[in-house]
Amino acid sequence: MRRTDFHFDLPDALVARHPAPQRSGSRLLHLEGATGALTDRQFRDLPGLLRQGDLLVFNDTRVIPARLYGHKLESGGKVEVMLERLTGLRTAIVQLRASKPSRPGAVIDLGGGDTLTVVERHEDFWRVEFSSDAPGTFDRLGEMPLPPYVARAAGPEDRERYQTVYAREPGAVAAPTAGLHFDDAVLQACRAAGAGFAYVTLHVGAGTFRPLRAERVEEHRIAAESVEISGETAAAVNRARAAGRRIVAIG
Repeated sequence: MRRTDFHFDLPDALVARHPAPQRSGSRLLHLEGATGALTDRQFRDLPGLLRQGDLLVFNDTRVIPARLYGHKLESGGKVEVMLERLTGLRTAIVQLRASKPSRPGAVIDLGGGDTLTVVERHEDFWRVEFSSDAPGTFDRLGEMPLPPYVARAAGPEDRERYQTVYAREPGAVAAPTAGLHFDDAVLQACRAAGAGFAYVTLHVGAGTFRPLRAERVEEHRIAAESVEISGETAAAVNRARAAGRRIVAIG
């Protein structure tokens, strides 16, 4: 497949800049697999499409406020820091965006007395070390890493809305977006319809924002991401498969 195979016109006016007032008020396109029929629905209709015994598998990752802004102590140049993944209490792998390339040993002032030091290049990213604990620094100073196509600055409300209602394991730098439409009422209705729930933890990395530069899609390099599947979830999936029940992966 070639990159040009995926070119299509997406009018700017059709790109949502803000979430729907209610999570479950978003639209849902229902494809009937047997007939190919398409039906426009709302997301809150999902429980009515489930069957007794269906197993819903959710990603319970929690998005970190993963974007920081600072300036180089040496030159004063502005720097944007985008977390790829935490590697220790004070260390991380990040993307650095600045007018001039960064170099090992450079110190970036993040404000409030916090700094980070550039350690070394790591493929398309950088290894860095924070002056204090990295998770706390992102929580205090970071902003939510909205996707580039949203094309607006993140606001305080995004700390809650760019997060699933069942998020519990911090580590992602992008939301598992298919799950953003669930609210507590829809979850309760899914249980009432007889669906079972299981969870995995997949920390979505900054590679999800990486543009497709290779002309052949197969040559695109995908960054590694951290995933954890518990024995409980594996057993639930295996039981559902053995019984011929449907497994619904949420994103």
